[in-house]
Amino acid sequence: MNAEACKHIAVSSRNLGAYLIYVSTDYVFDGERGFYREEDTPNPINHYGYTKMMGEEFVKRYAKSWCIARTSVIYGWGGLKLNFATWLIKNLKQGGQVKALVDQYVSPTLNSNLAEMLIEIAEKRLQGILHTAGANRVSRYEFAKKLAEIFNLNPDLVTPAKMVELQWMARRPRDSSLNTTKCSSILKRSKPMRLEEALEK
Repeated sequence: MNAEACKHIAVSSRNLGAYLIYVSTDYVFDGERGFYREEDTPNPINHYGYTKMMGEEFVKRYAKSWCIARTSVIYGWGGLKLNFATWLIKNLKQGGQVKALVDQYVSPTLNSNLAEMLIEIAEKRLQGILHTAGANRVSRYEFAKKLAEIFNLNPDLVTPAKMVELQWMARRPRDSSLNTTKCSSILKRSKPMRLEEALEK
């Protein structure tokens, strides 16, 4: 889906003379450094990140007019599936204790902010790679504590955990946070939002 299907879409967009936006992910990076720029070389450490990187490569190879929009930890209202923020809110409202990682850093992205950025990109037909994520680099623990504070939930229910404690099937990048400076300078109407502002919204 992330690679082969994208290849066919990229070929079709070229044949139709259509502009293509491919929404990609921070997981194309290995997480060894963090605060990645658009020019940094992808080096995924799990299969999901690899398939998204291949999707990016197919877009660059086969589409004529395109933008690769990388994002990170999308959250917000809507959709059938709980995301990290809505899962936290649900558990904290029920008085449940939640574990959040102190050693995994990301750039949490409000879904409506991402949508607004993608619309502006489409309207301007911007070319190349853009990091369309939230403006803050935070640990999942910091994100959870800030969310509890903004939503008037008990922050003491958020307990720190480390990546080594979790029994994941696949490896995760330690710091896949994205540098959104380029996006902030190019977009005029819908810039990457800071975490507190996004949570208030």
